[in-house]
Amino acid sequence: MKKVFKLLVLIGVITFSLNFSALAQDSTGTKTEETPAATTTEATTETAPAEDKSFHQVLKEKFIEGDPVWMTPVLLCLVLGLAIAIERVITLNLATTNTNKLLKNVEGALDNGGIEAAREATAATKGPVASIFTQGMLRYTEGIDMVEKSVVSYGSVEMGKLERGLVWISLFIALAPMLGFLGTVVGMIGAFDAIEAAGDISPSLVAGGIKVALLTTVAGLIVAIILQVFYNYCVSKIDAIVNQMEDASISLIDILVKHKVKKG
Repeated sequence: MKKVFKLLVLIGVITFSLNFSALAQDSTGTKTEETPAATTTEATTETAPAEDKSFHQVLKEKFIEGDPVWMTPVLLCLVLGLAIAIERVITLNLATTNTNKLLKNVEGALDNGGIEAAREATAATKGPVASIFTQGMLRYTEGIDMVEKSVVSYGSVEMGKLERGLVWISLFIALAPMLGFLGTVVGMIGAFDAIEAAGDISPSLVAGGIKVALLTTVAGLIVAIILQVFYNYCVSKIDAIVNQMEDASISLIDILVKHKVKKG
């Protein structure tokens, strides 16, 4: 799963670098080519309907208007946060186990082959619930109390593994709006500096500066909303898996006690 995570991060970074280089080329190209023909073509493109622009082109324009210096960190938060979130979603879905089927297999293996057969059955099954079962049955010879303590202790370990990576997602959720607000404050300062330099409060000057400054805030909030959805999904998935582990652990203890009574 670590290889999948690294691959996702690599794909995200490559995509980001390609898009950023394209944005840089567009921004530099529009600044250097200021000929009369270019001005006429710009005038015609401004009069063209806005529906002709694709969604990708609109994003590129807003990215450049919002200043790549401040939009780039926000985009990095989105890329890295999505990479971690997708890795967590895949891992949590693979960690889901059919506990009823597993308990039936354990009970059947105990009746037919004893504790060793049941241990082999749980070891062959993937997921945190099966791992807890395996650790518990390794302490079967030490008594049911030791089995219960082992299940509880190893359940905490498995829960920590499930929650791994959520701290980084929450960090990017908090960091993206902060970076957006920082870009907005810096942009507002630049707008007021332009007003001071001009010596006149022009509506177009004020409105243009404020619009550019607020784009970073919008981008940061959008990134936070997207990552928050993934974060809540991961938390709900972890809660469901933990509930499965607790219910299955109680059922396992009951099965082992029943098996010990039959054997005795």
